[in-house]
Amino acid sequence: MGVISILVPAVGLVIVVLVVAMIMGRSKGGIPGGSKGKRAKGRDALVREANKQLALNPRDPGGLYTMADIYFQEETWDKALKTYELLAELANSGQAAGIDEFEVNLRYALCALKLSMPDAAYKGFAAARSIRQDNFEVNYNLGYLEFQKKNYEKAIQLLQQARIQDPESAAALRYLGHAFFRIKKPKEAMTFIRKAIDLAPDDKESLYTLAECYYEANQTDQAQRIFNHLRADPVMGPEACLLSGTINTETRNYEAAIQDFEIGLKHQNIKADILVDLRYRLATAYLKKNDIARALPLLRLIQLENGSYKDVAVLIGKYQELNANKNLQIFLMASSADFVALCRKIVMGYFSRARIKIINISVNKSEWADILAEVDTPKWSDLIMFRFIRTQGAIGELIVRDFHSHLKEVKAGKGICITIGSFTEEARRYTEARLIDLIEKERFTALLNSVDAKAAAAATQQKK
Repeated sequence: MGVISILVPAVGLVIVVLVVAMIMGRSKGGIPGGSKGKRAKGRDALVREANKQLALNPRDPGGLYTMADIYFQEETWDKALKTYELLAELANSGQAAGIDEFEVNLRYALCALKLSMPDAAYKGFAAARSIRQDNFEVNYNLGYLEFQKKNYEKAIQLLQQARIQDPESAAALRYLGHAFFRIKKPKEAMTFIRKAIDLAPDDKESLYTLAECYYEANQTDQAQRIFNHLRADPVMGPEACLLSGTINTETRNYEAAIQDFEIGLKHQNIKADILVDLRYRLATAYLKKNDIARALPLLRLIQLENGSYKDVAVLIGKYQELNANKNLQIFLMASSADFVALCRKIVMGYFSRARIKIINISVNKSEWADILAEVDTPKWSDLIMFRFIRTQGAIGELIVRDFHSHLKEVKAGKGICITIGSFTEEARRYTEARLIDLIEKERFTALLNSVDAKAAAAATQQKK
């Protein structure tokens, strides 16, 4: 569809924070030769001991590790980050014997995540993975960071490994499903997103993405049920309304589409791109219902805020004129019955002081109507055929040739071909030596403006 791309909103960040918290809980006291036993001495004693070691050697691995561990436990992330970074450098150069290099890089990366430093976090997790590739925390977080970089194929590989180590991780399943959706594999995405929702039912963004998966897989009924459920949600509601309305528009259920878009616009703090799309789609749904008066204000609002948005300027130019002329609306947009009724009125009032009898009407789908009439005036009588063409575009020679053939079939003395658009030069040249009048927009607009008065006068004439 490409209608709407998902973003990673607050709910995703909450999941990451929870996973990081879980990881840190696992990490406490987990370093061989580390501080679990030392912490029994008390924080102050540990700090004094570490400071003595660092006074003698500012790069003492034991002293640095003790301080890094204290900073980490107390959540002083900036100091912990710098200390673990120095320890990682020492370990890499072989100057930190007895220090767990994997754990140092892991904690460095976790601190970087806490400080919103994704590049540093990636560096730390990658270093840790070069030592151990079977660790959930490392594979999950690297997968998450690759997802954030939009490297979805890499993210899938890493998250698949994380899932093997922890099959019940809602976060790993979540981003795995979202990554598959981003590479346009909705069926694979559904499998993982459904499992993630089972484990974390409040994840509304994943529920929304599941509906998108159904939509992409042409399972619109399932998609529609989820979108309808999410319409009132303060975060996902506007986007759910947009896609629900889009589905209803595609199935020509315009009343339901209008309701969807109107509900979407009632939300607060709507993203700018979603807001303009809701307005545009609501306006076009109104136009499908021939409700120009409600569509135009929305189109003008869009034009005011974004003058180049899609075909808004063209629609305003077209429907502004229609809104001011009821007969023009009928001619271009009304049902076939109303269109033909208008054409009859035009024929009845076309010739002044004439008796007119319509003897045949034929309609070609919704493209044009041919009306054959006997016309009797004080000066002449003849069989005249009218063709009314429902388009604002240019009419070419082929349609005029077809009209001429029809004239000969019914033995009409003259033809009058009428459009609210225009005729091409080829069409005009074709009619130069033939008894066909071409009526274009300017003359026809005048006819439409006076048709009611002329029809009334013609009716009076017929009664005499």
